[in-house]
Amino acid sequence: MTRPAVALAVALAAAALPSAAQDRTKDTPPVATQHAVTLGGKKVEYAATAGTLVLKDEDGKAQASVFYVAYTKPGADPATRPLTFCFNGGPGSSSVWLHMGAFGPKRVALTDDGQPTPPPAKLVENEGSLVDLTDLVFIDPVSTGFSRAADEKNAKQFHGVQEDLTSVGEFIRLYVTRNNRWGSPKYLAGESYGTTRAAALANHMQSKLGMRLNGVVLVSAVLNFGTIRFDEGNDLPFPLYLPGYTATAWYHKKLAPELQTSLTKTLAEAEAFAAGEYQQALFKGAELTDAERKTIAAKVARFTGLSEEFVLRNDLRVEGQRFMRELLRDRGRTVGRFDSRYLGRDSTDAGERPEYDPSYAAVQGTYTEGLNSYLRGELKYESDLPYEILTGRVQPWNYGTASNRYLNVAPALRTAMAQNPDLRVLVANGYYDLATPYAATKYTMSHLANDRGLLGRVTMTYYEAGHMMYVHRPSLVKLRADVAAFLQKG
Repeated sequence: MTRPAVALAVALAAAALPSAAQDRTKDTPPVATQHAVTLGGKKVEYAATAGTLVLKDEDGKAQASVFYVAYTKPGADPATRPLTFCFNGGPGSSSVWLHMGAFGPKRVALTDDGQPTPPPAKLVENEGSLVDLTDLVFIDPVSTGFSRAADEKNAKQFHGVQEDLTSVGEFIRLYVTRNNRWGSPKYLAGESYGTTRAAALANHMQSKLGMRLNGVVLVSAVLNFGTIRFDEGNDLPFPLYLPGYTATAWYHKKLAPELQTSLTKTLAEAEAFAAGEYQQALFKGAELTDAERKTIAAKVARFTGLSEEFVLRNDLRVEGQRFMRELLRDRGRTVGRFDSRYLGRDSTDAGERPEYDPSYAAVQGTYTEGLNSYLRGELKYESDLPYEILTGRVQPWNYGTASNRYLNVAPALRTAMAQNPDLRVLVANGYYDLATPYAATKYTMSHLANDRGLLGRVTMTYYEAGHMMYVHRPSLVKLRADVAAFLQKG
């Protein structure tokens, strides 16, 4: 193609698209379609709407266009029909994972153990969907999905802890107001950084917007970032990651025979060691004797499948990426971060860290294909914008008052629960999650408050899968049952 032809093609394409001002300062009229899905042997009818809501300042100036997909039950009484707002994390993730993997009426087809099917992606009815129990609204925060700032030069005003709370909270307020749902039972469901958002949002919505919640679902949670950051001088993550290492080594049969019999029994032993001898040894630092150091290294090796020599070379502190690279080095494989059941292969076997995360590579393409096909095909929503699945457009993320310390939103959740005695929390954990390890979440929740009555409103559930436990079909079925029981408590 000649240069003039290229220029003409670009000009024609630009003319065919709505201008940025038109696209981002007016609500996209929601596209409504009618559907049905079979859940538990019963046909469930639902309406789907896909569109955008424009967030404006009090002078009426558009600030951002937020894309959403909502599923509602026709004719349901809004006074009794629950309404659940769902989002993922990142920061920089769209809601595609909870939408097309966990709770939406359709999911991306995978094998039962979570492996992708050959391209192109295919969609199936989602037996894990919650559409029979609650209306669902999947939100894409600004700069993810089809959501965009009205003026891209000012997009950074949405890219931060507090900025994100304000914009997502405003979307929820606007949706609830326009759809006359103030009288409905209301829930939040977040995954990964979406749990950080959900925990803080529970308090924000109550204190700033006067909107109380009935419950919060936290999928693969991180509320206290000090539990997962392998920084010099921060020993906390090492004992909290160790049980996740144990689960991974158990899955890949790298443990001693007596530890390979029962996963839960072995994990109980690993947790006791991590919280006791191991944590105490790390606390002692250089005061450990050579004999003590060798004893602890042998026990860390026993529970992780690593060699004692490797543990000693790492000063008893094996950072996550190093574990993922080392565990199966003798087999020429790496293990996944989001889900350590998945195996990768680097260009050489000499690296210190994996070259990529095989558990993310397994789902990124198939979910992107599936979501784009679904929106345009089944939901009839058209946009020429690229749907940002997991984007770097939100970086650098503004951590605000947490810039020089670890972000910790657990106190915000505790405040919301203390001031709202009817607020309940469900926390879903994957044993093979090396991004937000289950033991770190247990630690955070056990330190949430001294009030056992408050902690009695927290339900912890566990799955033999990873960060996105719903890609494992048995875990998807269990997650559906656990969340359904949580919702049905009212």
